[in-house]
Amino acid sequence: MMVIITVLVYFLALMAFSRLTARRSDNETFYRANRRSPWYMVAFGMVGASISGITFVSVPGMVIRQDMTYVQTCLGFILGYFAVAFILLPIYYKWNLTTIYSYLQRRLGRSAYKTGAWFFLLSKMTGAAVRFYVVCLIVSNVFTASDWSNEAGRSGSSSHAIFMLTVVVMTALIWLYTRRGGIKTLVWTDTFQTVCMFTALFLIILKVIGMLDMSVGEAITAIAGNEHSRMFVFDDWVSRQNFWKQFLSGIFIVVVMTGLDQDMMQKNLTCKTLRDAQKDMCAYSFAFVPANLLFMSLGILLVLLAQQQGVALPQNSDELLPMFAASGKLGTAVVVFFTIGIVAASFSSADSALTAMTTSYCVDIKEQPADEQLRKRVHICMSLVFMLIILLVYFVNSTSVIDAIYILCSYTYGPLLGLFAFALLTKRMPAGRYVPFIAIASPVVCYLLDVFTTKMAGYHFGYELLMLNGMLTFMGLWLTGKKAAV
Repeated sequence: MMVIITVLVYFLALMAFSRLTARRSDNETFYRANRRSPWYMVAFGMVGASISGITFVSVPGMVIRQDMTYVQTCLGFILGYFAVAFILLPIYYKWNLTTIYSYLQRRLGRSAYKTGAWFFLLSKMTGAAVRFYVVCLIVSNVFTASDWSNEAGRSGSSSHAIFMLTVVVMTALIWLYTRRGGIKTLVWTDTFQTVCMFTALFLIILKVIGMLDMSVGEAITAIAGNEHSRMFVFDDWVSRQNFWKQFLSGIFIVVVMTGLDQDMMQKNLTCKTLRDAQKDMCAYSFAFVPANLLFMSLGILLVLLAQQQGVALPQNSDELLPMFAASGKLGTAVVVFFTIGIVAASFSSADSALTAMTTSYCVDIKEQPADEQLRKRVHICMSLVFMLIILLVYFVNSTSVIDAIYILCSYTYGPLLGLFAFALLTKRMPAGRYVPFIAIASPVVCYLLDVFTTKMAGYHFGYELLMLNGMLTFMGLWLTGKKAAV
């Protein structure tokens, strides 16, 4: 009951922010917050928006298999954000863009523009829905006081009903507090949700330290001396945890999944000036190393707690934090903290995804940015489709389907990288009729190449597949294109 009351109070706080920020709102407010957002608010809120509910659950468990080597990727994030701030943001502000894919129309033509927008909508809808599905599954099981990883607990009609109700209510609440103010509301709710998420994280860490009978100083020493505290891998070039692979991948992940993603860029485009947007992005780029170090430190502390209590570590590393926090092993207070933390992390990702997809469909696909009734209808439809995909994944109940969707999302950003790189680095024009086919063929070739190298050489591509995907798209556009007329 305490969990339900706390979550309801949290939702009421979001609705209060919505009412305060949605006064006299129109499409310009929904899409760009009238370009009046304080840069420091955007920066702080973006930290939480970049950490999804899946990240909240998964990063602590990473230490079981990867130690703390994820910090190498986070270091790459910093250079990636600086690249976006000083290469892409000036272009977006120069053309006063509402959606970043409008740049493709100006530079490469209508076919590239529509291809980029559709690839974004496909990857964002499926990826965001599956990530939110996992969060809804955890939250519904917290409400039923069952172990979130217990598949048997989902067989009863009551558990199905609770899950469906969780999905419908949570999606409806996101639609409700974003329907009028849109991105303007999200700038403020993301700030609030970031505070809630990190408050929950700190309180869980302190609770675990207390259960280990340690002081904060002793806990830091224990983490630093633990076998899982390894951060850097320089000696193994084949390993997916090799420093340079992780570092360079971190740069490209940010450039592509932030700089070329309408969802992540939309809030940055609400700042008053280009200089403010650059300050915002550079400021929050430095937050990801300490933020993820906190999550990974919690992971090591939970491993120590499992050893102390004689509890076997889960085979699926993602289950490490929920195994303790969601099951009540750390007390009711931690269940509340965990629920608020994961809801805050997931809401700050899902609400911006729905807003960005609504924006892109209205502006890029329908090309009717001024039609307020269209925007309202599309926002409802996006929420319904989002909800239906989550329920479909649940009732199919297949891990292979979820994995397939994640694989699909991991491949769809490569063509966006290739399209934008071609637009920025060349003066050629692609053959419009071939652009969609090139964008589809590149991920297919990458997938086949990954299968081949895995079978023949035992080498499995990691994040570097994103760069290869983008390069193939770039080459295809070059070979089929021609020099632009002066």
